[in-house]
Amino acid sequence: MDIVQYAGNGYQVEVLRKLPKSGDTQKLIVVQGGDDDLTRQALSSKFVDILLDPHEGSRRDFMHHRDSGLNQVLCHLAREHNIAIGFSLQSILRAKNRAGSLGRIMQNIQLCRKYKVRMVIGSFAGSALEERNIKDLQALFKALGMTGKEVQMDFVEERLNYKRRFVQKGVMLAH
Repeated sequence: MDIVQYAGNGYQVEVLRKLPKSGDTQKLIVVQGGDDDLTRQALSSKFVDILLDPHEGSRRDFMHHRDSGLNQVLCHLAREHNIAIGFSLQSILRAKNRAGSLGRIMQNIQLCRKYKVRMVIGSFAGSALEERNIKDLQALFKALGMTGKEVQMDFVEERLNYKRRFVQKGVMLAH
């Protein structure tokens, strides 16, 4: 299984051009969130599998709520196109304002639960020092508000099995 990650920090036009125009059955397409326009475009594409860390980027909180990068419209798009929202441990470890980042993640977890959007957790470690045990990841995200069923890692296998059913564009194997 290949994971293709598109980083969207400042290169929005290039990332949008690189997004696949047809489904690849062996690759999991992950788009790094952060920019509002890129997030909307990624959630509008039916070929993206996971939107990773929509809370990242330069965000300014409002008086009564945080700007977490997600709202009800984006959650409806994610639900409609079967795109999961991903949360990475790397974004928490590298955050300058860790408390604000954790608050945004907690708000996104509540939004995903309310609008029934699938959630994925992972370390996405850039170095050996950022790697953690899966039980530690699950415990952290349970403390942030996920339930035991939501921290299970079954979305990746389900999505790949779904993508393998497509033989070619427009032709799908029936069960």
